[in-house]
Amino acid sequence: MKTRTFRLKPGQDLMDEIQAFVEEKKIEAGCILSGVGSLTDAHIRLAGRHEFSHYQGTFEIVSITGTVAVSGSHIHISFSDDAGVTLGGHLVSGCRIRTTAEIVLAAFEDVVYTRELLENDSGYEELVVREKTNPT
Repeated sequence: MKTRTFRLKPGQDLMDEIQAFVEEKKIEAGCILSGVGSLTDAHIRLAGRHEFSHYQGTFEIVSITGTVAVSGSHIHISFSDDAGVTLGGHLVSGCRIRTTAEIVLAAFEDVVYTRELLENDSGYEELVVREKTNPT
């Protein structure tokens, strides 16, 4: 396992920048170990909904977790407003950094993550884990 840490700056898109970093570093399988920061805009998909919800204001990231891979990432986020009201859901593009976001990832070297449509399972593209084969 190898760890990777990076910081996002004001105005950057949280989801897009995480995925760009994963692609730049060619991370085939990994997870988010830690993430803190703040947002001005938050776009998430709430549980059981198909449409995205948009919130504007001053928010603190209180939790971020998920799997990441060049083939696609699945990330959930929780954020709170200035009254401490907390919302969470599936992270999508459109979450804008307010002051900073500090992200720590773990990259796994022995597996590869892919996303495949599992119609007989959930009907969504779901995580498939394969052991990495070593060339001989």
